[in-house]
Amino acid sequence: MASPSITPTFSSGDYLKFFGAGALAATLTHGAATPIDVVKTRIQVDDSMKGLNMVRAARQIVAKEGASALLTGFGPTAVGYLVQGGGKFAGYEFFKKKFIDLTGSQEKATQRRTAIYLGSSATAEFFADIALCPLEATRIRLVSQRGFATGLTTGFMRLAREEGLRGFYSGFIPLLFKQVPYAVGQFSVHEAAVEFIYRSIGTERKAKLTQLESTGVELSSGVVAGVAAAVLSHPADTLLSAINKGAGDPKQGVTSRMFTLAREFGPRRLLLAGLGPRIVMTCGLVAGQFVIYAQCKTLVGAPPGIEIHKE
Repeated sequence: MASPSITPTFSSGDYLKFFGAGALAATLTHGAATPIDVVKTRIQVDDSMKGLNMVRAARQIVAKEGASALLTGFGPTAVGYLVQGGGKFAGYEFFKKKFIDLTGSQEKATQRRTAIYLGSSATAEFFADIALCPLEATRIRLVSQRGFATGLTTGFMRLAREEGLRGFYSGFIPLLFKQVPYAVGQFSVHEAAVEFIYRSIGTERKAKLTQLESTGVELSSGVVAGVAAAVLSHPADTLLSAINKGAGDPKQGVTSRMFTLAREFGPRRLLLAGLGPRIVMTCGLVAGQFVIYAQCKTLVGAPPGIEIHKE
């Protein structure tokens, strides 16, 4: 039986603070990226924009529909990642604590820290995606099917009325293929990068870090984690983009189409096509999230996350 002294006790109020900080971090970063998502999705699904780069496609959308069109789907994005981000960050803190306690000692937890990071991030993302999926389905309809609805509420209600749970969760498994590797790269590599930085500067220097320097640690480790998150989630993102363009047999389910297209594309296309721009965008999202999360936790007086780094 795990000793209760292995990890500090977190109250429901502490988890609420984790949730709030994570929610704000995710919704601010993903909300700011809404115009990029709109242009990317329209290139994928609109035949008139095939072959256009991001800048030319954005100009065409603004010229035909006005600048406000670049914010299509902002509501579902903001609300979806508010819930998903809060669940992911608070869930990571929760499952990390549980898995550390299961090891039975701080020493064993440190030895198995990579497995703890991987398991905590994957489990937290799974449950967060249950909340995200209906809102992500609504966002995709609003962006890809012009005239579907006027906003989040009307789009959500129409999808619920016409297709029910099946419409909300038909893309759940493909979403997991994309989001779970993303979260695993985001949290596991961030932990490893932070550990590397702290071991490099030493315990004494770490204790004297200023607020600005601590932010620099979060930012730099977040950039590294962003690269990992982009690389790990890119194959699924490539397949989902192809499906949005109409690739594969429409008679197959989304998951079956993903596996069929994966065989057709081959490793090179899956791993490398469009990876550069995705890394740039993901580095900004992930680094921004960790910086905002750390700052928000400080502002609301949330306890620090549990460290099992090797000194």
